[in-house]
Amino acid sequence: MRADEPRRTALAVLVFCFVAGLLARGIPDSFSVFVVPLSRHFGWDRAEVVSIYSFYALTSGLIGPVVGRLFDRSGPRLVYALGFGLLGGSLSLAAFAHSLWQLQAAAGLGVGIAASCLGNVPNIALLSRWYGKRLVTAASVVFSGYGVGILVLVPLTQFLIERFGWQGAYHWLGAGLLVLLLPMLLLPWRAWRRGHPELVRGSEAHHETAFASGITLLQAMRHTGFWGLFATFFFTSVGMFAVAVEVVAYLRDVGFAPMEAATAWGFSGALLPIGMIAVSWLDGVIGRRPSVLLSYAVTLAGVAMLWLLSLHPSPWLLAGFVLCFGSTLGSRGPLISATAMRLFQGRMAATIFGAITIGSGTGQAIGSWAGGLLHDWSGGYNWVIGFAVVSLLCGMMPFLTLRVLRETPPGTG
Repeated sequence: MRADEPRRTALAVLVFCFVAGLLARGIPDSFSVFVVPLSRHFGWDRAEVVSIYSFYALTSGLIGPVVGRLFDRSGPRLVYALGFGLLGGSLSLAAFAHSLWQLQAAAGLGVGIAASCLGNVPNIALLSRWYGKRLVTAASVVFSGYGVGILVLVPLTQFLIERFGWQGAYHWLGAGLLVLLLPMLLLPWRAWRRGHPELVRGSEAHHETAFASGITLLQAMRHTGFWGLFATFFFTSVGMFAVAVEVVAYLRDVGFAPMEAATAWGFSGALLPIGMIAVSWLDGVIGRRPSVLLSYAVTLAGVAMLWLLSLHPSPWLLAGFVLCFGSTLGSRGPLISATAMRLFQGRMAATIFGAITIGSGTGQAIGSWAGGLLHDWSGGYNWVIGFAVVSLLCGMMPFLTLRVLRETPPGTG
């Protein structure tokens, strides 16, 4: 093997995971621009429409351990193939839906399974085989793909809806993803699965933590770090997605044009990579706990500006919301994911990490559903925003109270 070949392979793995993450997050988050068209077409209230997204989020979270176990046993090729195939097929089927349960099954259940097969669990597990102590940096690059997905796919979906209707938009998105399936299958998966030669030799020679020697899922679940990370994922997702799914509709309600609202929310995706890189850089400078807590403070400032838009729909407040909320939408993900992989290294690492991400999926489901329900109940967004703030405060508590998270060394993978 040439001396530079592992480096090139690691870069190829990073690029692929970036694209997979872009699709895993960008496609589901583009549902925000389907909310109003579906509501008008079928006459459904907001909670009914948002339940489709809740099905996606709940499924993507609950299926995480299964995806992790499939990755540990069968490798990445099968997992990613299922992701591309299911995502394209589910979106294509959604175009033929005539009832709520059909959209919940296709755009909810199907997309949820597919997104999990392309998302955090396989990406972090694959990256950990190639980047070791640089996992936080690599994860930040891949997680920034989520922002690019929002930046590109939200306005693109709005354009497709305006041009072809919501059914046509689903047709085009589904067909495009199915076209990508064949070239994905031809990638050098055997080499990618083996991992970096130096990391393979290192893992065979010794284990860096007490939890690395083949810890099982049940053993991990008796560790406080498992439940602390689970709670952080859960409450943060509740708070973020109580807001995120409603953003485009909210901006339209306070006076912004549909494309203007979709483009503004889509632009938050351009800021997400900047936020992730900044928080990851801070991790190496001031430590993990201060970096995580600072990111929560910036998020809460963004939520405050979103609320102020209902009183004064200023472009400057909109820009402030997009800057603060968009730049921290997922900025904690690389640090939390790297912490989980450090604590629970070993042959079942992907399975354990998948179980932890149940918190993220269930949080997204509950947050998005509760946001729609609170909107319908109150007739506005004040309760939605208040609910999001309380949830975000709960999400940061494990890093304030649990010793194993407070003392996480900076810059560790």
